[in-house]
Amino acid sequence: MRRKLVVGNWKMNSSKAGNKALLEALIPGLQQETSDVVVCVPYPYFAQVQTIAQTSKIKWGAQNLCANKNTALTGAVSAAMLVDYGCSHVIIGHSERRLQLHETDDTAAARFTAAIDAGLTPIFCMGETKEERDAGSTEYIVGRQLDAILRRFGPETVAKCVLAYEPLWAVGTDVPATPDQAQEVHHYIRKRIARCDENVAENMRILYGGSLNPNNAAALFAMPDIDGGLVGRCSLNANDFIAICKAVDEG
Repeated sequence: MRRKLVVGNWKMNSSKAGNKALLEALIPGLQQETSDVVVCVPYPYFAQVQTIAQTSKIKWGAQNLCANKNTALTGAVSAAMLVDYGCSHVIIGHSERRLQLHETDDTAAARFTAAIDAGLTPIFCMGETKEERDAGSTEYIVGRQLDAILRRFGPETVAKCVLAYEPLWAVGTDVPATPDQAQEVHHYIRKRIARCDENVAENMRILYGGSLNPNNAAALFAMPDIDGGLVGRCSLNANDFIAICKAVDEG
């Protein structure tokens, strides 16, 4: 059975004081939960999160990385630097970066392999815009994004990551995918991987992200191919995030 996972994506939010209050509420609040929990934090807060969370069940990760190894590239953060701060996971190909910073399937694939080589677990994101969904192109878009790593690196390498379906039309809009809509795409992703390796497909964790909150979490997590959540705004609220983690345990 696939172990459930909830990932909090803090994005470009919080502060040292806010982080401390949030983590000190989350650590005891999640103590009894059986699912895996990761928080992906802004780079400047790695040391603080490492200090506070290192004896808890909460793991921490990054929201991006540079594909290059240590080199003359001003402002970049390498996979080795993330490992140095105890990071276990890194988000790759998030819809906001694809849309606003024009990241591509190729650059996502390069960062994916850099993360794998460093021993990090990539959380590889896929999803379509509203226009692409309305045009009936969801499977084409998601399949193309998945193939950027599946065809290049093979199922054995993809097995080392976590996948996340996050439709762009749902991210930050308060209009999440319905459980049936999300399940349909998650099933498609799993089926596409099964064409290459059925065992990898069966054990692959696929998360849902996009306006996930305590009110819709249980219904989404009850779907057979949804293995947890990639949580944005609600990951900044301890009560909301704990409620979502409880929902995934019950799903």
